[in-house]
Amino acid sequence: MLHFYLGCLVFGVLFSIVSVVLGDVLSTALDGILDFLSADYLNPTVVTTIITVLGASGLLFTLYTELGWIFILIASLLIGALAGVGIHFLYVKPMMGSENSSGYSMSSLTGKLAEVLVPIPAVGYGEVLVRTGAYNTNQIAASFEHIEIQAGERVVIVEVKLDGTVCVSRFENISKGD
Repeated sequence: MLHFYLGCLVFGVLFSIVSVVLGDVLSTALDGILDFLSADYLNPTVVTTIITVLGASGLLFTLYTELGWIFILIASLLIGALAGVGIHFLYVKPMMGSENSSGYSMSSLTGKLAEVLVPIPAVGYGEVLVRTGAYNTNQIAASFEHIEIQAGERVVIVEVKLDGTVCVSRFENISKGD
């Protein structure tokens, strides 16, 4: 069993080094061949952690205790699984949640506030500036109520047409009086 644990430890360490050094190269070369394996719980970081910790703990138990091989295997599996769960919840999930994208979909613009840059005539088109996250985007706009809207006014996007035009309405900030 000593060779099994040593093999797990060496495999885990080598896999970690190779994935850090050659991760982008391998990802480009394989170009999605292994995408069918993708799942939250099969993250390579988690799997590698489990294998590496299983090997290291099994090696340490075998060399420094007089415990039986079955107990060592079970304890190593449990310690590896706990390390995998810990890495998943303390590192992988927070990192997945922190990914930002500068992309947006046109349908996600509905309900967003914008500022009129080019006046919007009652019938015709103007231009609005929409803030999407950390970025700004300019969109061709038409008046939803077919009324003229001047530059500088705040508007709300009511709908997005199939041709990509956003239909806007004046934004009226209604606050309750005393």
